[in-house]
Amino acid sequence: MDTPAALPGPLEHLTPLLDGYGYLAVGVLVFLDNCAIPVPGQTVLVLAAVYAGTGRLSIAAVLVIALAAAIAGDALGYLIGRTGGHAAVERWGRYVLLTPARMARGEEFFARHGAQVVTVARFVDVLRQTNGIVAGTTGMSWRRFLPANVLGAVLWVGVWGGAGYLAGGNIGPLYERVMRYQVVVLVALGVLLAGLVGYRLWRRRRV
Repeated sequence: MDTPAALPGPLEHLTPLLDGYGYLAVGVLVFLDNCAIPVPGQTVLVLAAVYAGTGRLSIAAVLVIALAAAIAGDALGYLIGRTGGHAAVERWGRYVLLTPARMARGEEFFARHGAQVVTVARFVDVLRQTNGIVAGTTGMSWRRFLPANVLGAVLWVGVWGGAGYLAGGNIGPLYERVMRYQVVVLVALGVLLAGLVGYRLWRRRRV
């Protein structure tokens, strides 16, 4: 049975955790990473997929566990935001320059475009941890949030799980390159979102 090649940075540091706890580590870290706690859930997903590529884990089990954990973590974040987030913003928001007027604009934006944000948020650090809470706090309906949450989780788990599984020991350079250009990815997502907004406005004016 092949063993993974030496991996860089956080991938290498997480190998003892994955060696010791396997699927449990995947489930717990992915869940927390999608629920406002900055733990290396994405990294452990990639590494678990690398392990699956060498036969040390089942890729099907890794993907199913990560998918369920990602959906559940984001859903819990949404419920936290829905039940207590607004009160917290009203009480503490002024200390981080989140005024009632800005909160109102955020609610309006999420009412129109929240589904697109939730879908792509997992590919960007910080947004991955907070989008559920923001969606709940701004009053996005559960009916709109849930499909976007599921679709975003499917894309995120599919991309990173598939990349780790197919790349195997070569995932190190690929992962470092993607992390290095994450800002570019964020800008590209922003441009895509702006394009979708512009297209909708254009269609609305034509009607």
